[in-house]
Amino acid sequence: MAAPVSERSPALEPGAAPYGNFPNYSRFHPPEGRVSLLPGGLLQSLFPAAARPLLGLDVGCNSGELSVALYRHLLGLQESKGCLDQPAAGKDLNLLCCDIDPVLIERAQRCSPFPASISFANLDIMDSSAREPFLRSYLGRFGRSTFDIGFCMSVTMWIHLNHGDGGLMEFLSFLSSLCKYLLIEPQPWKCYRAAARRLRKLGRNDFDHFRSLAINGDMAERITQILTKDCAMELVCCFGSTSWDRSLLLFKSNGSNHEGRESSEQEQ
Repeated sequence: MAAPVSERSPALEPGAAPYGNFPNYSRFHPPEGRVSLLPGGLLQSLFPAAARPLLGLDVGCNSGELSVALYRHLLGLQESKGCLDQPAAGKDLNLLCCDIDPVLIERAQRCSPFPASISFANLDIMDSSAREPFLRSYLGRFGRSTFDIGFCMSVTMWIHLNHGDGGLMEFLSFLSSLCKYLLIEPQPWKCYRAAARRLRKLGRNDFDHFRSLAINGDMAERITQILTKDCAMELVCCFGSTSWDRSLLLFKSNGSNHEGRESSEQEQ
């Protein structure tokens, strides 16, 4: 995940990335550690009757390595294979990946093996004046108003630290209104303390909201509570935890607004 950054050093230390915009993130948290937890044929099981191409949204995609790995895994593509006309999983997928760091996005665009199916965009997801027209325009290209599935992989902590409790709740509410399914990998509370400690070691100011966060403790449980009690979603499955102790949680929208919009879009 990355959020606003005005100046980039060519060799950022981990603590010097207070928005999660690590330049070599996939080296210390490899994509395989997440995708190996997801069952094969997941899209087929979630969308057995979908005739149209599926739309996915990956928020905080960094430089795109995990986005590409998710795409390959969900469509059953082998690492050695390029873009196929008929993915093995039987479901076409258009994936929009966004990150606030333009340098990371430029790298993702340059290295993407699937430019026709995976779009990388520089976007601050917490800036409603920027995100709403951009996402509306993207969805409109497909005659859609929502995404079928959203991905939020190790992003929630950075939203929380930089935007506070209210920002985290607004972020989760927004995603739940925009995605029928939502796959989230929340960072545990120990990661919050480690991120704050790294900033202090570098002599930088602490995160503005860290010491005032009332949403704390078991973050996977707290985020589950927010999504199920306040955002009309249900927990479908926990796919287990990565070797770095982060759970992969799949949620589904219970909102009638998704069902109504989906029916009208299929009729068009």
